Amino acid sequence: MHVARRYLPSTQGLAALEALARLQSVTAAAQELNLTQSAVSRQLQALETQLGVELFVRRAKRVSLTTAGQRYAEEVRRALDLLSNAALRLQTNPEGGTLNLAILPTFGMRWLLPRLPRFGRAHPDVTVNMNTRLGQFDFTGTDMDAALSFGKGDWPQCHSLWLEDEAVLPMAAPAFLRETPVTEPADLVSLPLLHIQTRPNAWKDWFAEHGVATQGLAGTRYDQFSTILQAARHGLGVALLPEYLAREEEAEGRLEVVLDAPSPSRGSYYLVWPEEKHNTPALQAFCAWLKEEVEAEDLLPR
Repeated sequence: MHVARRYLPSTQGLAALEALARLQSVTAAAQELNLTQSAVSRQLQALETQLGVELFVRRAKRVSLTTAGQRYAEEVRRALDLLSNAALRLQTNPEGGTLNLAILPTFGMRWLLPRLPRFGRAHPDVTVNMNTRLGQFDFTGTDMDAALSFGKGDWPQCHSLWLEDEAVLPMAAPAFLRETPVTEPADLVSLPLLHIQTRPNAWKDWFAEHGVATQGLAGTRYDQFSTILQAARHGLGVALLPEYLAREEEAEGRLEVVLDAPSPSRGSYYLVWPEEKHNTPALQAFCAWLKEEVEAEDLLPR
């Protein structure tokens, strides 16, 4: 698509706008960009004149953004990030492909990273860049090619590849269990429970699976499994952990399974990618490799 040059502001002006929006000061923006204040002011004025829209409010010696300027600065920041990442990909891997992957922190670190050396050996020409994120991922306005996600495989306008189902187990620190022995699921209702924000009904579902009626479950809430693991290790309560985490923590002696009664989660782990990225060579190579990994492991005895 051809875009007339008159609609393309200079990158210097856009960088000045982004820095002003973020730092709230022409002086600070000038220092970051290694320019004089007057040079930054000229770039901002030229940008406003070119666009024909009021972007700034000037009061005494202060310059602030209008509402339109703030909105434009947010879009500019995303565009500059895309350009910066494209340059980085070109520099780090000029001949091969690049895959930008958003990962769930704990699953990505514990499940994917140990397997990645095999992908690297099979596809040395593909660079995999990873960014952690929490919750469901929106590809809009990002340069991500795919994401590791937890759900039911029904993401709109996306393809998905199943990686692993999940069952969860209640776990706690050995010292905690010595002080509060548990013999049946109902014993857990009165104990301090550790909840994860992305799965607010996990404990409720676990109790229902084991025939225990509950009405409101007290406890503390954490944003990701890495923090809930630390809380459980320090004896702050009982955590409901995926089996791939629970077995590893148990083997290391850091946590113990409270009741060996796994309960299926209402979801599985998937690799998800948008329709427009489906034919990207690096993504196709990654998907084919992941499929082989999953199929090979599925044939192994459990």
